[in-house]
Amino acid sequence: MSDPAQGYEQIRALVADQIQSVDGLILQELSSDVVLINQIGRYIINSGGKRLRPLLHLLAANALGYREDHHIVLAAVIEFIHTATLLHDDVVDESELRRGKDTANSVWGNAASVLVGDYLYAAAFRMMVRLKRARVMEIMAETTATIAEGEVLQLLNVNNPATSEAKYLDVIWRKTAILFSAAARLAGTLIEVPKAVEDGLAQYGMHLGIAFQLIDDALDYRADPDRLGKRLGDDLAEGKPTLPLIYAMQKAPPAEAAVIRRGIETGDRSAFAEVYKIVESTDAIAYTVARARDEAQKAIQALAPLSPSAYKDALIALAEFSVSRTH
Repeated sequence: MSDPAQGYEQIRALVADQIQSVDGLILQELSSDVVLINQIGRYIINSGGKRLRPLLHLLAANALGYREDHHIVLAAVIEFIHTATLLHDDVVDESELRRGKDTANSVWGNAASVLVGDYLYAAAFRMMVRLKRARVMEIMAETTATIAEGEVLQLLNVNNPATSEAKYLDVIWRKTAILFSAAARLAGTLIEVPKAVEDGLAQYGMHLGIAFQLIDDALDYRADPDRLGKRLGDDLAEGKPTLPLIYAMQKAPPAEAAVIRRGIETGDRSAFAEVYKIVESTDAIAYTVARARDEAQKAIQALAPLSPSAYKDALIALAEFSVSRTH
């Protein structure tokens, strides 16, 4: 699509009324007698995120012909869990900016951010209990556990330039793609579709999530920082061995590979300019984008069991958006 942002808005327009219902439910469920919970929860929920995961769930449910309203609840649940992970991530990474705004931990402190993240997890499961769907609880319990495993694995890889591409992909599958996969799978769970359809949706979400994260990692070296909402080089400064760095180390001459290794080991933001040149010279960004496009194509192929519809077309367009976006 020629204009990724416009294309994304066209996708959202297909379920605009349902997104509005999700937003209303989110604000309702955020209501607490504890003022700080309301403040932090609303601050990050309203901070301009794409709402990609709940959108994915709504589109998938509509593509299956779902006509009740439990998908509204699950879309809110998915956003709560995602938001909780962001609050915790920013504390672990000591981040100061997200989506162009000060992170919650930089405004209210680490302790408050962690505790409100915990509250959002609890609120999400409280909402799921009200649905009385054991399969939904099973999927989301497994999903949140897998996300936590991904967070720990990423922590173990920090400042470790020996991290392999396989280990990197394992982290992003657990940390990012699993929630995309659950968002799509849950649509099938609501209607109890055949296993092939549910598994196809789960595969779609997994490949979409991997593609999305690969582009995120590429954008850390290519994007307009004002549009990206964070400073370029944050991944290097946090000592994260992302795919552009892993690939560049494999392809660069030994002396240049050593520069990247030191940058990862020390989390040296001042090395970003030099590392950037090496990443560019090895075509590491092009490699990362190509891998993302391959994942997006796999996501589209996984939709084969779904019947043709405008919503299926939107899911295809969402996969295309994931690799064409600029922030």
